[in-house]
Amino acid sequence: MVNNSLRQLSRSVLSTALLVLTLTFTLSAQSAGVNLDTVKAGKFDTGRMWTFDFPPTEHLGATYNFTPDEDWYNNVRMSSLRFADYCSASFFSGDGLVMTNHHCGRQSITEVSGEGEDLHKSGFWATTLQDERKVPGLFVEQLIYIEDVTSQIREAIDAGSTDEEKIKNRDAKKKELTASLSSKGLKGQVITFFNGGKYSLYGFKRYDDVRLVFAPEDQLGFFGGDPDNFTYPRYNLDCTFFRVYDENGKPLQSDNYFKWSTNGAMVGEPVFVVGNPGTTNRLHTVSMLESQRDFTAPVTTAFLGSLVNVYTKYIELNPDKAFELNDQLFSFANSQKAYGGILSGLRNPVFMKKKQDWEDKFKAAVMANPKLASEYGDLWNKIADGRKKMNAVFNELNAFRVRPMIFSQYFLTASALVGSAKKGIKSELTIFPDDFDKQMSDLLLKENLSYIKGLLGANHPAYLALTGGRDGDEAVAYLLSNSKVTSKEKVAELLAMEPTQILELDDPFIRYSVLAQEKVKPYSDIVKQVQTEEVLLLDKLGRAVFEVYGTSIPPDATFSLRISDGVVKGYDYNGTTAPAFTTFYGLYDRYFSHGKKFPWNLPEKWENPPAEFDMSVPFNFVSTNDIIGGNSGSPVINQKAEVVGLAFDGNIESLPGQFIFDETANRTVSVHSSGMYEAIKNLYKATRLANELKNGKLD
Repeated sequence: MVNNSLRQLSRSVLSTALLVLTLTFTLSAQSAGVNLDTVKAGKFDTGRMWTFDFPPTEHLGATYNFTPDEDWYNNVRMSSLRFADYCSASFFSGDGLVMTNHHCGRQSITEVSGEGEDLHKSGFWATTLQDERKVPGLFVEQLIYIEDVTSQIREAIDAGSTDEEKIKNRDAKKKELTASLSSKGLKGQVITFFNGGKYSLYGFKRYDDVRLVFAPEDQLGFFGGDPDNFTYPRYNLDCTFFRVYDENGKPLQSDNYFKWSTNGAMVGEPVFVVGNPGTTNRLHTVSMLESQRDFTAPVTTAFLGSLVNVYTKYIELNPDKAFELNDQLFSFANSQKAYGGILSGLRNPVFMKKKQDWEDKFKAAVMANPKLASEYGDLWNKIADGRKKMNAVFNELNAFRVRPMIFSQYFLTASALVGSAKKGIKSELTIFPDDFDKQMSDLLLKENLSYIKGLLGANHPAYLALTGGRDGDEAVAYLLSNSKVTSKEKVAELLAMEPTQILELDDPFIRYSVLAQEKVKPYSDIVKQVQTEEVLLLDKLGRAVFEVYGTSIPPDATFSLRISDGVVKGYDYNGTTAPAFTTFYGLYDRYFSHGKKFPWNLPEKWENPPAEFDMSVPFNFVSTNDIIGGNSGSPVINQKAEVVGLAFDGNIESLPGQFIFDETANRTVSVHSSGMYEAIKNLYKATRLANELKNGKLD
């Protein structure tokens, strides 16, 4: 995931600034007293997200004295799944049982809730097969087929004479290769590795009949809420179980599934996370990371913070909307916190010095080879030049580009009116929705003004045209009392005007939109041109990476199946040491320490657990595996390919992992298999599920 901060006078930005300040302090504490001249790139700065195309057998043998064979890799690959297009999962019985995270299944739980039910509050477990509930639209995908198609993609790219033609040829070849698998009953996808250094054609078996089997209450699945998110020690039962059914409506019979370890992992034990990490930028150039640090990350966090504040306030004012909007709020808050961690890492001088050292060594290796130097030697300067062009227009473009969900309806309506007027035509009344939500629009408006001011500055002509130099509530009141885009009736009056009259209207939203639209097109053209060029430059950079390093380093994450190695291990934090494991005792300590208040409250079932419930059992644990967003729901397995845990998060120190992997304190946070089994069997009394986990099949 991802986070950042940058603005003033906005609650969203202030809260984000506090988060980033905290994270920056944590990371800078790690580098206190470090002589930057001595900082060098680490062996695994690019991470340990290995592909199944190039399995890390030699590395595993040297590191753990473990050399898995092809059958081991194939079984692990076939037991693993992509959960929809946003999470990971895996098979856990020969009868199609699937496990993923509770937070991955939140929307599915909402969709199968019946009228009058609140499964987020009560939890759900099916006592029979007939009670399992089909989730509309949900699917999982199993990787069946892998083919190296690098030469075919490169031939298509190289046949183009212009940048646009090269990209068009590449995309056409990808489409052709993808379609070739349909005759085999597989969904095809061309996966890009090393930004274009290698390409693989993946074939997936897609399962569309997926039914909910078990889900704990939200308060256990996300115990501690946003304050505890991306932290450790942790106490979350972040698991949900589904079942895949075949085309005949029967539980899928699968030969490939992970067996359950009721003992779980031990301290120091090698473990492997198998899943689909989403996106990393570890092979990006330093100039790209600097652009992300100074522009993209701060602005992204600013608007995410705005959305968190708006939705939090809106739900407070409208508690009846909580069920409908909590999933969206969770998504915004999760992303906001993650981007803050990335930004703090980008601002960490030790991390950036490591990135510079890695780039210097890579560049030196290229330049030492005349053939590589001739082909790739100018890439870094070209990428840096392009980034300078984008950086120059970034703030104004993001202030002027009016987008749904982020901007208030008032901006959207004014933008539509001006856009049509510039074309000499009249808009339709549909530009102002019948279901207009004034309260939401007003909340967004206040945040929008702080966001725009942060991007443009208080004295920018466009900001002055919009607010007349006012801020906060005063600016909101000024706009609402001086604009005609604030109600359907007033907008109808505007639609009676000629296009030229609209463009000349003395209305603050209209004035701003006129100024904005004069800049958006030329600025967007600059960005589009740079991005088009950068795609091909990164493709060439990827070829150079592969020429120099081969498969000795893993490619960046691309939401494709990876295996990451590590060991169960605690770490130093906050002046003390975080243990490798937590127990259920810690859950209750946190519950009582916070006065039983949200988000550390517990459901009634948990307030008085049965005598047979063993609170000394390991609940959550940390390991040195390398994960990122998309890995949520990944199984954590041992050398026997038994499940010992379920990855659900990284700690706060893991967030810079988007661009650099630092094993010192970067940890994967997982639910322990013993803890899951204990809760399912002895607290929820979900005997059917407990037996299936233990036996690998239905009773």
